[in-house]
Amino acid sequence: MTIKFGKSEGLKAAQENWKNIAMKEGSTQEEQTNALQAYMEALQDSVASAVRNQVNDEMLDRSILQQRGQNVLTSKETKFFNAVVEQGGFTDDAILPETTQERIFEDITNEHPLLEAIGLEDLGALTRYIYTDDVTGAAVWGPLFGGIAGQINATFKEKQIGQNKLTAFAVIPNDMLELGPVWVERYVRALIVEVVAAGLENGFVNGTGANGQPIGLMKNVDPDTSAVTEKVAEALTLTFAPSQYGEVVAGELYEVVKALSTNADGKTRKVLNKIVMVVNPVDAIAVQARNTIQTANGQWVMSLPYNIQVEESEEVAVGKALFFVKGEYIAVTAGGYKLKKFDQTMAIEDATLYTVKQFANGMPKDNKTALLYNLDIKFTPAVPEV
Repeated sequence: MTIKFGKSEGLKAAQENWKNIAMKEGSTQEEQTNALQAYMEALQDSVASAVRNQVNDEMLDRSILQQRGQNVLTSKETKFFNAVVEQGGFTDDAILPETTQERIFEDITNEHPLLEAIGLEDLGALTRYIYTDDVTGAAVWGPLFGGIAGQINATFKEKQIGQNKLTAFAVIPNDMLELGPVWVERYVRALIVEVVAAGLENGFVNGTGANGQPIGLMKNVDPDTSAVTEKVAEALTLTFAPSQYGEVVAGELYEVVKALSTNADGKTRKVLNKIVMVVNPVDAIAVQARNTIQTANGQWVMSLPYNIQVEESEEVAVGKALFFVKGEYIAVTAGGYKLKKFDQTMAIEDATLYTVKQFANGMPKDNKTALLYNLDIKFTPAVPEV
């Protein structure tokens, strides 16, 4: 069971400030440290408070907890986290049990739909990813007893995932260890899920490809020089304007689907049921309002033509809509979560700070993996009758 905790405005603001400073060119080490400390303190307070509330509210009978779907550890997990409790924390370079890592990955994809839609993969212990974005001639017709005429004419590429490393931080209050291994595991898992997911989403959307970052969906890569640049919005502006039979919405989105139905080399590809639209939460409300209807039985249903999936992300600017094709972006994590005590620069009272390192990388297969559009959704207020 995952820890559920409400994200206060203070926590959201601290997280946004940390991400902005971390991505800002020229930011000093002191600025990054102060922003990170403020974010980790806010996150620590939120998660620790949620854990303590659940400890007070839930029964401690293990069999009942298991029947109710609560957190139950395997024998290896119990041994690992018992050692953490007895030692007063994690030892340097401690690697979380494999089953715990699997639960972290499951929690990340379940609780962050955008990462699941992007197609995040866990390579386990592997740190090398081999892929191809152009497979032709895989099957060729020929005589039954003729020679082997078919061959795979493909360009295989290799990406070393270990070259890109995502470092998160886990702040563990010293008194949390007194709650026992089950709650330590749950607390650590919740922290890692939240911080790693935020880092992955930021990198997969806005990563610059520099300083160990992925190349995000918002970027283009020059095929000749490999220079990474910002995507420019397409000429079409999406209005989602109301019309009698929805011709405007259907027409605008048809142009989007049509544009995505060919890759950067002009080759056609199947995109039906594979297109995702990512918008800022502010714009998500407007998109929902423009595309929600009331059925005959009184239910309100939101639906877009061509079965386009809508996801929210604060990484997309207000007034923008990012469309991408599922399966056309490489998003992977690899290696185990390694914890190491962090005793530099930052001191937190009555708590221990750990770095959590995870290999991760992401890159679009080509510049038409995703396309960017401007939004111009207007609402005309109703004129009251006199």
